Amino acid sequence: MGADGNTFGKVGTVMHSIEQRRQSMLTRMMRLFSLVTLAITGTAVLTPSYAQEHKAINLSSAKGLPFSDGVLAGNTLYIAGQEGSDESGKLASGGITPETKAALDNVGKVLKAAGFEWKDIVSVTVYLADIHDFAEMNRTYKSVLPDPKPARATIQAAALVNDARIEISAIAVKQK
Repeated sequence: MGADGNTFGKVGTVMHSIEQRRQSMLTRMMRLFSLVTLAITGTAVLTPSYAQEHKAINLSSAKGLPFSDGVLAGNTLYIAGQEGSDESGKLASGGITPETKAALDNVGKVLKAAGFEWKDIVSVTVYLADIHDFAEMNRTYKSVLPDPKPARATIQAAALVNDARIEISAIAVKQK
């Protein structure tokens, strides 16, 4: 049984046709890959950045301190630890209750300066020089912050600046 020249010609034509289809399919796949890559790259380039402008909120009369009273980033306000001091920078006298009230008043001043309200606070951290002051601090705190109360952590610090008995920091988020 021998194959004639015509059979080999047909096999050659079929093989050539298969090779052409394979090359065509590879070309289409490369084009598709290029389009997908271009689409992904273009999307990444055209997507707006989520970085937010930062604005310092400073109420302190003391110049040269290495921090801001608050920092506004987008719709979030980060309030630095506020002591229970008055406008002259002196700690409120009379113990933890007046210091707590003054510290909360100072938090309120930063809120107001940034255009926020008490209801915008979502998290508070209270630093106490003596954890035994917790109950008195808590009574004053509860009377100032509106319901629903924000999340809160209270810790005892080994020492606070200016021999303060309390320092309060907070985070507030304004609804858009």
